[in-house]
Amino acid sequence: MPPSPLIFLVGPRACGKTSLGRRLAKRLGHEFLDTDELVVERAGMSIAELVAANGWDVFRDAESKALELACAPAPDARGRVVATGGGMVLRQENRSRMREAGRVVYLKAPLETLAARLHRSPIPGQRPALTDKSAEDELRHVLAEREALYQAAAHLVLDATASFPVLIVKLCAALDNETDA
Repeated sequence: MPPSPLIFLVGPRACGKTSLGRRLAKRLGHEFLDTDELVVERAGMSIAELVAANGWDVFRDAESKALELACAPAPDARGRVVATGGGMVLRQENRSRMREAGRVVYLKAPLETLAARLHRSPIPGQRPALTDKSAEDELRHVLAEREALYQAAAHLVLDATASFPVLIVKLCAALDNETDA
């Protein structure tokens, strides 16, 4: 049996979901989707602009709709790797949808790693501040709020401090082990 046709990558901002997702999809011959990119495309504005204009609830609704679209069968019957927004797990229906539709992989990284990555590549339009706190304090708050949700959603937890080649090997091995069972 081939690996799951849907693989969801979850975790906080800067854990590597999009970067790993693109590489993993290429390796598996799957399509790649990023739910944040789908939201931006559908809204016609950046996430920061969407949140500023309409608030976080409207963004979370758009994010859930993007997940629904990502779960639809790929038109060419290929598998799909989906990088999700950091807050995708906040809604129970999103966690359930991902777990039922495919395999959910939590890319776990310590606060220091995430903060360093955000400082190197802040991408303000894609990664709007959630609070008026410093990046480190905001990350600390987000991890405290969401860690249990990431864990609950995940079928597999990977150390996101590893290199992308190492993560891909580990993920592919885990998927192969599932299909052999």
